[in-house]
Amino acid sequence: MSTDVTSLRQALADNYEEPEGPARNARAERIFAGIEQSGDTDLLIDGLNHLMQVYNYSSEADKMFVPFSRLLRMWDERPGDFDGQQTHSLFWMFKWVSSGMIDQPHIPLASIEKWQGEMEHRYRVAGHSERAVRQGELRIARHVGDTERARRAYAAWQAADRDDKSDCRACELRAQGSYLAHRGDDAEALETWRPVYEGEFSCAHEPHAVLSSSLLPLLRLGRPDQARAHHLRGHRMVRSMESMRSAVAQHVEFLALTGNEARGLEILAERPAYFTDSGEPSSLMGYLAVTALLTDRLTALGHGEQSLAGPGGRDWTARELAVHARKEALALAARFDERNGSSEVSRTIRERMDQEPLLERLPLGLRPSRPVPVPRPAPVPAPAASLDSLLAEARSLSEAQRPDSLQAWAAVAAAAGREGAELGARDRAELEEHRGLDRTVPPAESAAHFRAAADHYESAGDLGRAVAARARAAYALCQDEHSEQRFDEALAELAGLRARMPALQAEGSASAHQVSRVLLCRCRILNDRIHLSEDTAAAVGALEESVQELLAFAEPHRDDPGVGTTVGEALGYLGNITAFGGDAQEAARLYARAAEAYIAAERPWYAVEAETQLAGVSRHLGDPETAERASRAALEHARAYAEAGGLCRLHLQLVESLADNDKLAEAAEHALEAAHWADEAGESKGNGAYARHRLGGFLLQLGRVDESAAVLEAVLPDLTADDHGDGMIVQTLWWLGDCLAALNEPRSAAEHWLRAADIARGWPEQRDHAMLANLAGQALYRADLNSEAELAYQRAGELWRELGDVHAYVRTLRVRAWIAVREGQAGPAVARELMALAAQACEAALEGADDREARDGLRAELADTHRQTAELIASAVEGGPGENDTDGSARAAYTEAVASAEKAIAAFTAAGEQYAEQRARSELLAGWLEADLGAADAAEARARGVLARHGAEGVGADARSLLEYVGKG
Repeated sequence: MSTDVTSLRQALADNYEEPEGPARNARAERIFAGIEQSGDTDLLIDGLNHLMQVYNYSSEADKMFVPFSRLLRMWDERPGDFDGQQTHSLFWMFKWVSSGMIDQPHIPLASIEKWQGEMEHRYRVAGHSERAVRQGELRIARHVGDTERARRAYAAWQAADRDDKSDCRACELRAQGSYLAHRGDDAEALETWRPVYEGEFSCAHEPHAVLSSSLLPLLRLGRPDQARAHHLRGHRMVRSMESMRSAVAQHVEFLALTGNEARGLEILAERPAYFTDSGEPSSLMGYLAVTALLTDRLTALGHGEQSLAGPGGRDWTARELAVHARKEALALAARFDERNGSSEVSRTIRERMDQEPLLERLPLGLRPSRPVPVPRPAPVPAPAASLDSLLAEARSLSEAQRPDSLQAWAAVAAAAGREGAELGARDRAELEEHRGLDRTVPPAESAAHFRAAADHYESAGDLGRAVAARARAAYALCQDEHSEQRFDEALAELAGLRARMPALQAEGSASAHQVSRVLLCRCRILNDRIHLSEDTAAAVGALEESVQELLAFAEPHRDDPGVGTTVGEALGYLGNITAFGGDAQEAARLYARAAEAYIAAERPWYAVEAETQLAGVSRHLGDPETAERASRAALEHARAYAEAGGLCRLHLQLVESLADNDKLAEAAEHALEAAHWADEAGESKGNGAYARHRLGGFLLQLGRVDESAAVLEAVLPDLTADDHGDGMIVQTLWWLGDCLAALNEPRSAAEHWLRAADIARGWPEQRDHAMLANLAGQALYRADLNSEAELAYQRAGELWRELGDVHAYVRTLRVRAWIAVREGQAGPAVARELMALAAQACEAALEGADDREARDGLRAELADTHRQTAELIASAVEGGPGENDTDGSARAAYTEAVASAEKAIAAFTAAGEQYAEQRARSELLAGWLEADLGAADAAEARARGVLARHGAEGVGADARSLLEYVGKG
């Protein structure tokens, strides 16, 4: 390591910008070794301060006591060696040392109290407020469980004046809220934290810690949505910060208590060193405690043998890790209690490890890579129902056409088997029929069940139901084999069954419901046959004829709920036929009538398909309000009976309708629900990925960029071109780039935009490619990655030129000019060439512009190019045209810049009054340049002209500043 003082100071500055952790600490130690060899006392103090900084914000906090002791000794011996900032740092770090001692169980409590007293004394002698002293005392009191001392210290802390040794406002509010939450006042704690998590106050470690601290209070107060948002925001902030182990532990704790155990496992796996880093035993103890909480929860859920990453670089089962983490956490707690002479720490840790879940599930919008199914609560054993009561319940549900009638009949079969009871023919018939209705049964088996049901109905003398069951069997066989022959056989059988029905109905052996059921089976067969037919129009015509026959029969009997459901299905078929014919408006009316028929029959669960179709065709017709109403109705009517995959799709349908109506917050809520149900259905990489993609986009549009970034980062690995298409991948990358740019991560933003641009490069239409390259250039420029920004802007400019977008092309040239004058780049000559190219492009486009609006826009673009050229020329010279301008180069440059500003003024004037403010700013630019050239009168004239046209506000205020500069204010 060099012992050159300048180089060592630069090394300290560079190391300060490095990520927290042992690598930064090791570099600091190497730099400090060089500092000691340099013999520079001032640098030695700064080096010790730097060691304190990096140790404090790392897993090696226990190392900071040695450099602090050395600093304090140097201060006591030669305080004059310390400048103002170094003195401030010494007293500031006193807080770290006295508080940090609490986290080290090997340091006696008496020593901690001694250092606390030393800090109080030194602060008093130096004239500092006791505010920071009382805050430190509160921490000691809380740690040992002295509630009365904690109360007094808190009151004294709040009463003391703030000064430059007080923690920043964000950190103070975090600590105040933590105390309030500790004593059970969650509402007041959250109110105290609100200015931090809402962004009024922040620092390098806030709102990170406040967001994690707020998670459980929010849950306890019934605000789970806000807790979810704080997790998504907060974990993303702390995951790369080694010193934030306690905050990470709070996120794991939150996940363990909200049914998100799999997400908790992912976080544990991200930093295995957290299990063993011992530099701060208190945060290690907390981390082990929440690890025990999480793994105990997994074990209780039946996943005790699940393999997990853990300490020692080996795999553990959840059960093993639970035992280990609990043992180690309690061992550390015992060390603290032995030091403190109390049992407070062990009590607190046991309470933390033994918490019960606060919510069964809280969807986060993030797909866990290792799903942990949420167990359904075991039903409370009920007294065994009699077979007669089970039969009555099953029959009641069947008559109501309830979807859960299948389970009721399964319960009948089970009870009959247990009791060895012989069911009657009619009971056996209904049981077989419901077995056939089970969609999980293969079609051939369903047909066999329906035929067995028909035989039993015939034995019971229920001929109408027997015929309806045989019709169902014929339809089921068509599901088993899609062939012309099978459809022909089924239709032939249906013809015979249909022919029997009038006579059976006339003699009272068949109901209108049973007749309509036979006719409906024929419609279903004809509908399914369409895709096999070579003459589609004829097949559709045959279906329509059959549907009309069904409606003609059923409409007079629709007061019968069973018949009403067949009317609904028939109207749905008519809607499909009408849509196939191209009349979307009429199709929508028919779907609406179908849904109304089901609802009138008091069978709303059957209305879901019609409502779904109505929503789709309404969106096609540009009727988002009807689409939203239908989507809501479909979800509501399906909620009680739909399976997870169906609920996912219905939530997604509502998502699209809500987005069409610009109801983005609610759309985000339903996208979140859709993602959850996709996970439950095992569709995480399909509909789940799409739901998360949409959720991320909505969160971005709502300005919740932290949450959006977390969701989009999580979904990106699941997206593939084969399964989701290039467009969805590009959009996700684009949105994620937008998030990262808003979060002041320009380099990462550029990486995502460039990935998207590389995909869009192969698309026929290149506007997206150009825009993405342009965005990447902007981000790289912000990140001071000048060479990369130049390449991105060059790529974007070529694309804009090929697309004929002169404005965008010219703007890339101007930015490239500014890049050229940055340090280490092409230089002023190239910059001026690029500005000249921009002006030429505007002038060439003006010659071909054929309407006034286009010409005015191009004149304004040309004017802005001249204005920026003036700024560039003036900024490229060192110093102004004053006494030090011995060769007159600065005066020549400023004179040339005035000429460019004059061109800008003329072009803005020609562009029209809508550019009056831009013209005024060009006038003032020329005035400032003239003032520096010594032409005060000319500068004054320009400023007064701007004031006369624009008044004293806005650009007028800038004019007054110019007048003051030339002594005419």
